[in-house]
Amino acid sequence: MNKRKEDVPPGHVRIVGGRLHGSRLTVPALPGLRPTPQRLRQTVFDWLAPVIEGARVLDIFAGTGALGIEALSRGARAAVFFEQDRAQALAIESDLARLHQHAGSVRHVDALRALEAPAPENFDIAFIDPPYEQADEYAEAMLALSGTECGLVIAQHASRMSLEESYEQLVKTRVLKQGDNSLSFYERIQDSTF
Repeated sequence: MNKRKEDVPPGHVRIVGGRLHGSRLTVPALPGLRPTPQRLRQTVFDWLAPVIEGARVLDIFAGTGALGIEALSRGARAAVFFEQDRAQALAIESDLARLHQHAGSVRHVDALRALEAPAPENFDIAFIDPPYEQADEYAEAMLALSGTECGLVIAQHASRMSLEESYEQLVKTRVLKQGDNSLSFYERIQDSTF
């Protein structure tokens, strides 16, 4: 009997740089879970090198938590993970504990509802990566983030999908495409930090 591709556990993701270089994160088989490819993470964090040290990072629709944990590995001061799936939120907590990353905290929440609430803290960099088929969630998350102090937002999306050029104060400054995955970078227009 053949297993369908979506039934096969993706395996592991490795942290590609920083203090945790080579550390593995468990990737369970969950519908729609699509870890950011290693080469794409390497490229984005090479670009973030001048600003990641000491940054406060928000990993929205965290999935495996690879982006937030990669940020911690490379010197981010703190990372907060929003993950709606309870089992996956617990998996991120387990990885953070195993890797002794006490500056990371996981919130088992609906990301869009959490973003609508008044932010108790400010973030320098936010990553958003909802399931690709849920295009409306990009706009909702971007508009919510435009009302915060976050200076840089990086949205991962399917290369076939084109996000808006701006969401209120957040303006697209570059797009990185690698195969089926793309990253769109947005900066706050009154405070360009990247």
